[in-house]
Amino acid sequence: MATEAGGPQCFEAVVLAAGAGSRFGGGKLLAPYMAGVLLDGALAAAFAAPARSVTVVTGAQEQAVAQAAIRLADRLGVHARLRMVHAADYALGMAHSLRMGIASLPAETEAAFVFLGDMPRVPREILRPMAEAVDAGAPAAAPVFQGRRGNPVLLSAALFPQVLALSGDAGARAVLEGLGERLALVTAPDDGVLYDVDRAEDLPR
Repeated sequence: MATEAGGPQCFEAVVLAAGAGSRFGGGKLLAPYMAGVLLDGALAAAFAAPARSVTVVTGAQEQAVAQAAIRLADRLGVHARLRMVHAADYALGMAHSLRMGIASLPAETEAAFVFLGDMPRVPREILRPMAEAVDAGAPAAAPVFQGRRGNPVLLSAALFPQVLALSGDAGARAVLEGLGERLALVTAPDDGVLYDVDRAEDLPR
């Protein structure tokens, strides 16, 4: 079963873009980055994944973040693959946004990539091997660089009930740690799977 892009038919992608970016000083995902805004990097990577659609979970600055996502999707010619979900209680932490994104996916979804909106340098080379690992039976897949596990992650639908029970700001970390050696690790070619932007000084000058 394959999409036109050659990936698993019922895989989806979720981009968590709900946070207020308080440590950044606010407006983090809309901060200038390269030729666009910071969010563009994670979104472009999500659209490059072997997934049917990309669901952007908004929260703070809902309308502005949604418009930024629409602009990039239009520029890439993939507007039909873009979905939006708003996490009204985004201030409760990342787990709430993740739950909203996963809960919104079609019932037949077999697995979901989870991208973080403040990670703009995800290497595309890891995406298909991650999908292949889960398609072959792994409950989840994650990239690793120099011994450190990074993002995005790919969660099979078997893990969705655990994800929907999460709370706080830790995301799916506890779910992944509980898998032990069943978590498929894909070696990343660079540290883009670790690089995120928390503060303004984290942006390239």
